[in-house]
Amino acid sequence: MDRTAKADLVSTLNGVFTTSAVVVVAHYKGLTVADMQKLRAQMKQAGATVKVAKNSLAGIALDGTDVASIKPLLKGPTLLAYSGDPVAAAKVAVDFAKANDKLVILGGAMGKTALNPDGVKALAALPSLDELRGKLVGLIQAPATKLAQLTNAPAAKLARVFGAYAKKDEAA
Repeated sequence: MDRTAKADLVSTLNGVFTTSAVVVVAHYKGLTVADMQKLRAQMKQAGATVKVAKNSLAGIALDGTDVASIKPLLKGPTLLAYSGDPVAAAKVAVDFAKANDKLVILGGAMGKTALNPDGVKALAALPSLDELRGKLVGLIQAPATKLAQLTNAPAAKLARVFGAYAKKDEAA
């Protein structure tokens, strides 16, 4: 890599570290190319990204960002998983690590909060932003549905009563 390409990579990574809600650091030693492609595809599907960058360049890019606490984790063959959703990257990384023991989660950061491997696993256990939005919409809709049922119930009961009287008169 020439000097300008390194500078471009550092500025790109700095932008990623500044805008991402969560960054997960993991060792990937021993993963095959097919495994890495599978991980990248799963991350992309969840709205997250995986990047393998030279540790020294990533360390330079971390300076002045909220996630600078992950700098000590950048030793050895590391990959960075990041996303705008605070749960997406952690969830995919933890699920992939369960299925493939060669991916070892070292830790991460969520804003200024440093996360150890257990913190990343706890973050992955939380529902995603889309799931929370769905639950919220369901909670908002539930009272409206119940209200509609309550307003329709008296009319339905009245109709049943009139129907019963009509059948009684027909039988008589």
